[in-house]
Parts: sequence; C-alpha cells; structure tokens
Amino acid sequence: MLIVAAVALIDKTGCVLLSQRPEGKAHAGQWEFPGGKVEEGENVGEALIRELREELGIDTETSCLAPLAFNGEGDLLLLLYACRKYKGVPTPLEGQTLAWARPDEIFSYDLVPADKPLAAAVRDLLS
Repeated sequence: MLIVAAVALIDKTGCVLLSQRPEGKAHAGQWEFPGGKVEEGENVGEALIRELREELGIDTETSCLAPLAFNGEGDLLLLLYACRKYKGVPTPLEGQTLAWARPDEIFSYDLVPADKPLAAAVRDLLS
C-alpha cells in the first residue's frame, strides 16, 4: 500500500494553500494539498515536515500537525493533516504554482481525484 501524507496549510486569514501539479507529472494542471509519499522508515509527521521543506521551503513541527481526514482508494491511503503554525513563506520549489483559497473557493479548483473527498473536511474546518 502506498501511503501519502498531505497538509492543509492554513494562513492567518483562514485561507488554505493549494498547489498545482506541474507539467510532466501525473494529474498535471490539477490542484492538490501539498505533501508526498511516506518513505520507508519515516512516520507521517516526519514525511510531512520533509515534504514541506522540499516543496515549499517552510518548516514546522510534528506538534503543529493535526490529523484532519483520510481517503483510502485501492492501494493508496491519503492522510490529510491541518497545519496553522509554520516558519517561512511558502515558495514553489518544484515548478508548481501556488494559490491561497478561501474555504468557499476550494471546490472551484480542479482538484486531483484523491483530494476531492478531503476538500469538504477542510472547508468545514475553516467555515
């Protein structure tokens, strides 16, 4: 089973960060919550901290990650966490486009299939 960890990164205004998948990747052009695969020997918190540093150039701590929702389809398990406390300014380090979305705007983005069921939990948390 492939385990993927993602984060609903929330700013001080209550908006959530979405990342658009770059050309050349599966689901290119679609939007997602930032994150990635949990590597062998990592726990979910470690994976999210690593992914946020690699993808966005920001730092956070495990204690700032709150489990929010999950989606299990086939041999994919997607775990979504909420994070309100982080250091740095999210910067697109892997060719992706970033957007801050208000809770009522999340569904106007063309989300990757695995993130669609999780978007309602994010919207409900922030509304």
